[in-house]
Amino acid sequence: MMRTRAKYNLGQVVRHRKHPFRGVVFDVDPEFSNTDEWYEAIPEDSRPVKDQPFYHLLAENDQSYYVAYVSEQNLVADYSGEPVGHPDVPEMFGNFDGGAYSLHYQLN
Repeated sequence: MMRTRAKYNLGQVVRHRKHPFRGVVFDVDPEFSNTDEWYEAIPEDSRPVKDQPFYHLLAENDQSYYVAYVSEQNLVADYSGEPVGHPDVPEMFGNFDGGAYSLHYQLN
């Protein structure tokens, strides 16, 4: 029985609670759906529970741009008002309003 509902929306800018990166949500899994290898690579004392939403982010830090997969418990809304510089953002999203990007219609 699915009791979880995603807290963050597609296009919303979020940041990681513990690590210095932020990103734009471009997909949401209602619960963990990555590989066991990926999950096992997380130190046991900081592994998130699997039955919560997980977010696919176009992420950035000071060094690079990448795609991140993050549990809801490890995200907080980003209120900086700063756009995300990831180079794939313009392909997936429209205008930035200071907190979120508008969605292009071809996203499913």
